[in-house]
Amino acid sequence: MYVTLQNNEDSPRNATITTSRPSVALKRNLAKGAHLFREADTANRIFEIECGVLRLTRVMADGRRQVIAFGYPGDVVGFPSGGLYHSDCDALTAATLSVHKRDALESGAGDTELHERLLQAALSEISGMHDHFLMLGRKSASERVASFLMTVNERVGTPTGHYTQFTLPMDRSDIADFLGLSTETVCRSISQLRKAKVIALENIHSVIVLKPEALGAIADLVK
Repeated sequence: MYVTLQNNEDSPRNATITTSRPSVALKRNLAKGAHLFREADTANRIFEIECGVLRLTRVMADGRRQVIAFGYPGDVVGFPSGGLYHSDCDALTAATLSVHKRDALESGAGDTELHERLLQAALSEISGMHDHFLMLGRKSASERVASFLMTVNERVGTPTGHYTQFTLPMDRSDIADFLGLSTETVCRSISQLRKAKVIALENIHSVIVLKPEALGAIADLVK
């Protein structure tokens, strides 16, 4: 998940494609903290997230880390780059995944519905990267944090009375490495949103969105 929203109507999961030879996906359970794959491993499998949250990261030679994306239910991870995985991927929570062979993306000769779904997911990832680059290059720190919170709320927020609530399984340092900010800046921006009563914090990982319109206005989110 980059800082972009899925269009539910165009989501690969909602595609109505005639299946020629449907395949039954293998399921894999991943414990919290376990790695699904590591950078430069051979990319012979692609994974659809059924439940749980994954983190994709890269580490530079000097030890600095960049969080590439967070994988939420409905996302697909493991797209190859030159036949290899281009990042590490580990589980922020316990997760369940559907496992597909790489040729399900590269060839439509088998399950055409699966091929179309994975292809659309790959195209959505490219679009998401473009929005993410725009955010990193043009948005202020407070706009980046608001964009991130707004996106997570739209993706997984659940109604609670007049508000919506969601859990952030990642640490503030993960968010900082994803948004290209310092951990202190992320904490300060979240605190400012809380003081302005745009959000409330039930605890460090639980966010209640009190004023979604105000959060969206700050985010100026690209949809």
